[in-house]
Amino acid sequence: MLCHIPAARRGPLVWLVPSLWTVALGLWGLSRQDSVWRDEAATWQVAGRSTGEILDMLGNVDAVHGLYYLLMHGLFELFGASTTTLRLPSVLAVAAAAACVAVTGRRLGGFWAGLGGGMALGLLPAVQFYLQEGRPYALVAAGAGLSTLLLVSLLSEVPGPGRRAWPRWTAYAVTVLVCALLNWLSLLVLPAHAATLWWVRAGRRVWLRWAAYGACAVAGALPLVLFSRSQSDQVSWIPPLTWHMMIGPAILLTLGGVCALADRPRAGRLSASAVGLPLLAVPQLGLIGISLVQPLFLDRYVLFSMAGLALLIGAGLGAAVRSARPLFPQGAGLLVPGAIGVSVLALLPVELDKRAPASRVDDVLAVAGEVARLGRPGDAVLFVPAARRDTALVSPGAFAGLADVALERSPVASATLKGEEADPARIREALLGQRRVLLVTDAAKVAKPSGAARDAAKAAVLKERFKVVEDRQVRGRRVTVYERR
Repeated sequence: MLCHIPAARRGPLVWLVPSLWTVALGLWGLSRQDSVWRDEAATWQVAGRSTGEILDMLGNVDAVHGLYYLLMHGLFELFGASTTTLRLPSVLAVAAAAACVAVTGRRLGGFWAGLGGGMALGLLPAVQFYLQEGRPYALVAAGAGLSTLLLVSLLSEVPGPGRRAWPRWTAYAVTVLVCALLNWLSLLVLPAHAATLWWVRAGRRVWLRWAAYGACAVAGALPLVLFSRSQSDQVSWIPPLTWHMMIGPAILLTLGGVCALADRPRAGRLSASAVGLPLLAVPQLGLIGISLVQPLFLDRYVLFSMAGLALLIGAGLGAAVRSARPLFPQGAGLLVPGAIGVSVLALLPVELDKRAPASRVDDVLAVAGEVARLGRPGDAVLFVPAARRDTALVSPGAFAGLADVALERSPVASATLKGEEADPARIREALLGQRRVLLVTDAAKVAKPSGAARDAAKAAVLKERFKVVEDRQVRGRRVTVYERR
């Protein structure tokens, strides 16, 4: 067992065990019963386009995810489109983040602090959700873990002749920049690191270097930040900040604070608390502050802050081992694997829930299967709202032989995510020439009223001239078959 391995041989284990552990958690139920929800469907359908088509689309929509889409396009080209290709990058990214947390924790608190923190990361409920998500947030968490590790290595190194720091500072700036290109809200890692520098009373030279290299990263990301602001209508659906939305951050900060107290933090000393507490708190509080100006409060935007919480949990576990060692010299090390085992059992309902299709709002693949079963060649198909066209873009075979009568320009031709639909009068005219229509929309429990004139025209024609002959709701979506009266 780990507690009986000599300290000299534990080096690789401190990051290897958490990495393999996180990969195992990620591969468990990776396909989620062959389901893909709407956010992942955006990744899937954009990754299937050519590089030129993706670049054209980014000029109109989703520029903030451009680098991620290009990466996934390359992976889809190499390995084909599948739920494994879609989600495995996130699994590997969280495994890399766990390795970074483990190595950082060992530097700051010893072997058991590193091992405990690295293994705890993949068990956190928020991380469990995005561990198997075909979106960029896990990749950002890996980058934040790496940039934090680089900063800790620079702060903990004793200056000496022949030791050059600029390669690691350059790597730090590049890592922060890449994270910003994946999600520019990850730049909140910089003020978190600034809080660490203040905590440890870093010298003037360190402050200047951090400011210079951090400024380079910000300058590199600034064009994307400014350009993506012109596409801010994409996040207009995010609700304004409310008190109940801050319950989650309050719980996380409380848990982090308790773990930090166990670490016995002291001002001026580089410790897990000095690194983990700012990494947890500053991005959470920063996003709350930003959301007071423009609603942007979604936990996934600061998923990388969970690396700070994992560091603090590891520090608490390391402190528990040190406290128990005088009483149980041979068994103190069992505290960490024991705590992880208990956590797995306690969180088992959460773990099972995150791996079920019901953990997401909807499933575009399931509804495509219903369309394939209910549709007949020559039938028309409608999507309400138009964004529900994603199911046809991800599963075009299920819609073979069906006429998308509302569509005027395809998503590729219009360089958009959902395409451009005709005006309401033309949609009405096209529908009046149909005998059977399949309507793909949201299930009743998740549907929201649509104020679009096109959707109102669709609903009016269906109500006036058609009758419902079949209706199916599956995993958050709905297919209704209409026939002419």
